[in-house]
Amino acid sequence: MERILERKNPWMPEMKQWMRPSIYRVPEWLNSMTKREAYQPQVVSLGPFHHGERNLKPMEEHKHRLMLHMVKRSGKPLAQFIAAIKKVAERLQEAYDGLDEKWCGENTDRFVDVMVTDGAFLLEMMTCTSTGQVPSDYAPYDPIFSDHSILSLWAYIQSDMILVENQVPLLALQTLEAVRNNGTSPGNTYINKMVGNFVCPKLSKGNLPTEIIDVLGLHPLDVFHKCFCALSHTWSPDLKRSGQRETLMLSAAELREAGVHFKKSKTQSFRDIEFNKGVLSMPLVEIGDTSERMFLNLMAFERLHCSAGNDVTAYIIFMDNIIDSERDVALLKSKGVLKNFLSSDKAAAELFNSLGNGITLDPNSKICHVQWKVDMHCKKPWPKLQASFKHTYMRNPWVFISGVAAVILLSLTILQTIYTIMPFYKKN
Repeated sequence: MERILERKNPWMPEMKQWMRPSIYRVPEWLNSMTKREAYQPQVVSLGPFHHGERNLKPMEEHKHRLMLHMVKRSGKPLAQFIAAIKKVAERLQEAYDGLDEKWCGENTDRFVDVMVTDGAFLLEMMTCTSTGQVPSDYAPYDPIFSDHSILSLWAYIQSDMILVENQVPLLALQTLEAVRNNGTSPGNTYINKMVGNFVCPKLSKGNLPTEIIDVLGLHPLDVFHKCFCALSHTWSPDLKRSGQRETLMLSAAELREAGVHFKKSKTQSFRDIEFNKGVLSMPLVEIGDTSERMFLNLMAFERLHCSAGNDVTAYIIFMDNIIDSERDVALLKSKGVLKNFLSSDKAAAELFNSLGNGITLDPNSKICHVQWKVDMHCKKPWPKLQASFKHTYMRNPWVFISGVAAVILLSLTILQTIYTIMPFYKKN
């Protein structure tokens, strides 16, 4: 210990060690707080963490088969792909936090085999998506590339690709693609867009700023995360107001009663939440059977990887705050900011309420600032009076007509009274 303290900077080895990993095993404390099965692949293992698990073995044959198709079509020997991955094997190993010794040292060849096989498997599928065509060397009823499989199987593979423990570094894909392209390395943008088009086709097209797509993503989950959290501008803490603090939001139904209007944002980025002049703009979000799994892995990535930020976590806290019951879900659906494909609105409300357990909001986040602005607006009396009048008299035409008629009748009564007593005072 004395020798360590005598070094000029004894913490530098630790700093380098903790900056390298980007693929993590979900710790037990997080498993116990959420759902362990949400982090387990269902169909295919990618990378070493889940390789060889019994329920995933049926896909191993197909991974090797797709890898051989890619190698044969490239016209390059398999040894050339293996040699290329060996050159970057150390960097690839460093991406995995706590990688077991059975994949390192003398066993590095085993690790290289997994990177080549899994990387080629992903390249084959993503190339098919990018080109819109299935390579001609696959049979019409191929178990992976048939029309039936694309409809029934690919959604599960895409879901497994965004699990925090089930990742392959994009460096491996770029290296394999360089060999396939006669030694010409594809640009970072090409790899990022190819991955984005596969894991989140609705969000990746035209939504990623240049500064994001020009830097090679860490792995498919990282690209997926950026698709949901990208904006052309960034949040600046300098925009905070003095005295701002974390505030709890009212539910959506209560906000409407306080005069807040809901509007769909221009993008689907979780960062695209604004409040201006009584209008709360929110991104459209679609909730389905895989949403819980998706959100849990995105939030786990943010918790485990320091540079991932906390945009998804902040968004979930925000949604948990404004959704208390199925009434709030129904309101958000009517405003076009939520699509619910679950069995009921109650199920959607329970989903957001469960996802918000055990997470905290960064007081410097944009969401915290938005909540503060909404809270300040709701404390003003005039918006509440306007909203109360509209909800009472404007939501139904007959109620409005009855109100107008009552006002007219009251006015006529007052006029009649005035004209009745005026002659008396004139006479006197």
